Amino acid sequence: MPGDLPRRDRLARIVRVDHAGEYGAKRIYEGQIAVMGKGRHGKTLRHMAEQELVHLEYFEKQLNRRRVRPTLLQPLWHVTGFLLGAGTAILGERAAMACTVAVEEVIEEHYESQLKHLGPEEQELSDSIRKFQAEEVEHRDIGLQNEAERAAGYPLLSAAIKAGTRAVIWVAERV
Repeated sequence: MPGDLPRRDRLARIVRVDHAGEYGAKRIYEGQIAVMGKGRHGKTLRHMAEQELVHLEYFEKQLNRRRVRPTLLQPLWHVTGFLLGAGTAILGERAAMACTVAVEEVIEEHYESQLKHLGPEEQELSDSIRKFQAEEVEHRDIGLQNEAERAAGYPLLSAAIKAGTRAVIWVAERV
């Protein structure tokens, strides 16, 4: 269709943004672990962080294999991801879980949208994204089970984090 990206460019965007997103997720969990790692949620946070690290390593390999440059804004994600994780953890356990829920809901939608653009020639990438999507849904569910929706100001906090996540996705695809 007119205005559609060529296949190679579309795939480069997918790999770039997913790498950036998984890097950001890793940093969010590192921030939360720095604040809450010794508390009752420490083991759960480490479990989710370990899964995000697997996702990140996969997309790092995809960047190299496909010769796609990472986002130029990775140093910014390094700082902001950690600050988002630590900041919500400082607000309390429920706020940290609200952060997880908000981010993972956007990522689930984002992955679903990407899957619609991947044809049979990208089956391995599609399968990996589906697996990672299921794990992101698991993280969301963990957040909900741990009273994310009872965080102070949940609707506002969730909306702000979702808007920020969507903005970061848009930028990371392009920059």
